[in-house]
Amino acid sequence: MAVPRTANRIPTIYQCDSKGRENQTVVADLDGTLLVGRSSFPYFALIAFDVGGILRLLFLLLAAPLAGLLYHFVSESAGIRVLIFATFAGVKVADIKSAASAVLPKHYSEDVHPETWRVFSSCGRKCVLTANPRIMVEPYLKNYLGVDVVLGTEISSYKGIATGFVASIGVLVGKNKAIALRRTFGADSVPDIGIGDRKTDFPFMKLCKERYIVPSRPGVRPVRQDALPKPVIFHDGRLVQKPTPLMALLIVLWFPIGLILTILRVFIGSLTPISLNYHVINLLGCPTTIKGAPPNDAKHSSGKKGVVFVVSHRTVIDAVYVSACLGCMTTTISYSVPGFTEFLSPIKTARLTRDRAKDAKLIEQILDEGRYLVMCPEGTTCREPYLLRFSSLFAELTDQIVPVAIVVKTSMFHGTTARGYKWLDPFFFYMNPMPAYEVTFLNKLSPDQTCSAGKSSYDVANSVQEMIAKTLNYKCTNLTRKDKYRALAGTDGLVGQKPTRAATKVPG
Repeated sequence: MAVPRTANRIPTIYQCDSKGRENQTVVADLDGTLLVGRSSFPYFALIAFDVGGILRLLFLLLAAPLAGLLYHFVSESAGIRVLIFATFAGVKVADIKSAASAVLPKHYSEDVHPETWRVFSSCGRKCVLTANPRIMVEPYLKNYLGVDVVLGTEISSYKGIATGFVASIGVLVGKNKAIALRRTFGADSVPDIGIGDRKTDFPFMKLCKERYIVPSRPGVRPVRQDALPKPVIFHDGRLVQKPTPLMALLIVLWFPIGLILTILRVFIGSLTPISLNYHVINLLGCPTTIKGAPPNDAKHSSGKKGVVFVVSHRTVIDAVYVSACLGCMTTTISYSVPGFTEFLSPIKTARLTRDRAKDAKLIEQILDEGRYLVMCPEGTTCREPYLLRFSSLFAELTDQIVPVAIVVKTSMFHGTTARGYKWLDPFFFYMNPMPAYEVTFLNKLSPDQTCSAGKSSYDVANSVQEMIAKTLNYKCTNLTRKDKYRALAGTDGLVGQKPTRAATKVPG
């Protein structure tokens, strides 16, 4: 959409000088202004799938043509009302807030407009004025971009359930934006900079001392992640890609096919002997790449103490893939894996108790039996190129340590969740058309790299973390399992535990 002719007298954001703005106030629209993308449909679709699954996404997709017609030929407000109703009607407000905090930040952060951000970030006080529901956009804007004031459309609710309608003030477009801005800043306080991208932004822009328009230009590259104030390390939701209308349609069409495919993959993989699992997995359309080579004594037991494979944690089935690549049975341990997932596992599983002494005894017993143990010392999965802090327990109990770097590639669905049903994790992973694993075996630690050489268990754990991070080109962090679950779900990550409070800000 081109900038209207009436906006020709308004300078573009490219002409705005960002120097010396530290004490000034900026007010910006969201879609097409602070974000490169002009459509809010993908973000409604992310919420729809998270709170209502494939049926809610289908409902939104069917409503999208009507929303588009109303938006372009009747009013912007009418189109947005349709999207809000299709996404929110009958949904718990708490679920909407949870999805907005845990799901949307990842996708918003990948679409920040570079020129708008250059000016916006240079100002001391920041305000975003948007037609989108405030409940959707506020968590990302405040927690990740440091926005001070977020003004958006307010949704109505009854006894904690969204009705699908908007509050009495209506959708924040046109004059409603100017009214909301005047109420917030008062008649005597005038924002220094107003930034918009369309004709309906002009009313609020006229209230600002300086006005800039963001022209629609193809090929604009969003701001790099490392140039934003805070990286999105933890995020939730099942959809990998931002669902444009076309992508949403592909997801809906693929879902029944993927459902049949994932059931076949899960149960065939579960029943296949582990020595054949690698070949069967590949035949089922799940390419698996092995890099490096496990030490000889890991494949050919000499009756000595077992070997610990220390793995970077990507999905619940990491240990199964490591075992398949080894071609032999292993044992894996975990804090909280659903019973159904344990039932389906083709390898042995053992549950940790969170009692360090009891857990140490369990691990020692497994190793003393000469079994090969697969451990994920991060304690939980992380989707982004970061490694969480490694527990040092493995380093205290053995010097037979093999670091293993894991890379997982999916195109449609994430095989992990912090807030959803964990027993569905392997099913969502295998629902992807061609989910891929890359397993890299690093060199076994030499005696002088272990506690037997006098090193502390923390030093050994940190060293292994750094080895894996270097191999994957990831960054090491001190974040833990509790940090992730408290940020995304308001729990400590135990299966069946209900949130005791709202999710907290994600550590940066």
